[in-house]
Formats: sequence, C-alpha cells, structure tokens
Amino acid sequence: QNGTQKSWDFMKTHDSVAILIFNSSRRCLVLVKQFRPAVYAGEVERRFPGSLAAIDQDAPKGLLPPLPGSVGVTYELCAGLVDQSGLSLEEVACKEAWEECGYRLAPSDLRRVAVYKSGVGLTSSNQTMFYTEVTDAQRGGPGGGLVEEGELIEVVHLPLDGAQAFADDPDVSKTLGVIFGIFWFLSRVAPGLGAQ
Repeated sequence: QNGTQKSWDFMKTHDSVAILIFNSSRRCLVLVKQFRPAVYAGEVERRFPGSLAAIDQDAPKGLLPPLPGSVGVTYELCAGLVDQSGLSLEEVACKEAWEECGYRLAPSDLRRVAVYKSGVGLTSSNQTMFYTEVTDAQRGGPGGGLVEEGELIEVVHLPLDGAQAFADDPDVSKTLGVIFGIFWFLSRVAPGLGAQ
C-alpha cells in the first residue's frame, strides 16, 4: 500500500441470507434471540481489559471474571448460511424461517430487500436480506433452531409500536441487520398498512 508491504488477516466464509418477517396477525416483527460466544468474549474483554489475554496464556480456569450468559445474547433477524449446494437463496431462506421461527414459506413469498457485504473487516461474504409477510396460520412449528447443530434460538415477536424504540435503544444488543430491517420496514412497508 503506497509502497509499504502490509499483511492482513481474513477468513473465508459462506454467504448468508437474512429474513425480515412481519406477522400481520399480531402486527409484529419476528426476530430471533440467541447466545453468541464471540459477543460474550467481547463483553468480558470490554468490562475487564486484558482478561482474554489470560486465556491465550493457558491460565487456570476460574481466573476470568464471571459474567452472566445474558451479556452474550443478541437479537437478530432469522438468518442462515448458504452452505448447501443446489438450493437457491430463497430456498435457503424458507428453510431457515421454518427451522428458526416455525413459519412455513414458499420462495415466491419472499421479496429481496438488499444484498450487502457482511463482516468486511475479516470476511467478504455477501448477505441477502429478504422480506416476507406471514400470519399465525403459517406457523406450524415452534422454531428454535436445530438441536443437532447445537442451536438454541428463542423466537421474539416485536410489536410494531415498540419497534423504533427497540432499534434506537443502545442497551439492547442487536445486529445491524435488525436495525436496518426495522428502519426499512417503517419507511417502506408500515406507511401502507394504515390503522388496520
């Protein structure tokens, strides 16, 4: 770079899909909530600087300051990796909506919202965001993710009247996808809903 030799770390990852789901029966957005180890580790280091270095030095267990698991929990859009060949992005999104949230969708139910780079500091994968509208009648399962893959996901129904405050709240751990999805929905979809 400008004549200076540099090196960067990067990681090859799969592309992914995310689905912004609006349940018109409940007038709410459907999100998921789950524990993320990297978020937890980041909070430990943020609150107790240098404590993660002890892990690198094989410190005895118990030296890290204990924090409740809740500090590693984030609110996210239903999402998943594009890691099965032969499936379209829409098919992957439908599969994730069923596994994580219990909603049955068809590819034709999905509207593409945006395609963007995810994790540009370390990866260069694409994430494709879809939007769909569902009703309670389309919920045929509990969601929660796949136990055999170690997923433990809680389905969250966020009422529309609290969505803006939720997006704006800096004390609620959430992904940028959630914030973008809420703002997109409130500017593009909500105005056409009327009072209903």
